[in-house]
Amino acid sequence: MGEALAKDYAGDGITLYLSGRNQQRLEQVREDCLQLGAEVHTALVDSADEKAMSDWINDCNWTAPLDLVIANAGIGTGFTTDMDLGEHTKSIFEVNVTGVFNTVHPAIRLMRKRGRGQIAIISSLAGYHGMPGAPAYSTSKACVKAYGEALRGLYAQEGIEVNVVCPGFVKSRITARNKFPMPFLMETDRAVRVLRRGLEKNQGRITFPWQLSLILGFMVRFLPEWMFDRMFRVMPKKT
Repeated sequence: MGEALAKDYAGDGITLYLSGRNQQRLEQVREDCLQLGAEVHTALVDSADEKAMSDWINDCNWTAPLDLVIANAGIGTGFTTDMDLGEHTKSIFEVNVTGVFNTVHPAIRLMRKRGRGQIAIISSLAGYHGMPGAPAYSTSKACVKAYGEALRGLYAQEGIEVNVVCPGFVKSRITARNKFPMPFLMETDRAVRVLRRGLEKNQGRITFPWQLSLILGFMVRFLPEWMFDRMFRVMPKKT
């Protein structure tokens, strides 16, 4: 979704700072955004590297002050009990949690000096409840969701708006590889429109698609814990 967001924001008078770990894809997005009229700066940066991220964000802000920062660092892979739980969790958290923190923290420091700014933290509807098939992923998304909600209240009086984005299934290279059902799978351009509209309205939590958000919200609020336990329990392997 990051690529689609960059292209949607690209236009005359817009300066974009884009980072990633894939040089070829990053250059392609840069070219597409340049053709749409934007000024584009790109950098190969590992979001898990605190100093590299801080240096890059400071350099970006020096070139042109940051109005909106989107913390979109994230990877998602499923988990089975044949895998190493510790290593799997560490690899997911390095990107989904540490990568988000390394984006948000230097941005907040800079925005506090100016007394304004906006930060969007990309979480997921998977962060509403622990998912047995993706324990590290769902936990990482719950973490940044709660963090963003806390920061929104904390920095509101300093002119910094923090928005938490919780997408469901959106068409992408990742979802194209999924072999399981993806209810209410959303077109990328529609998801981007919903996200941008939510940011423009400064919604604290931006969730989509609305159908899945409504279902999960109802389940979290009203279903008793024993029913959740029955629904999400992984069946034991047959021997």
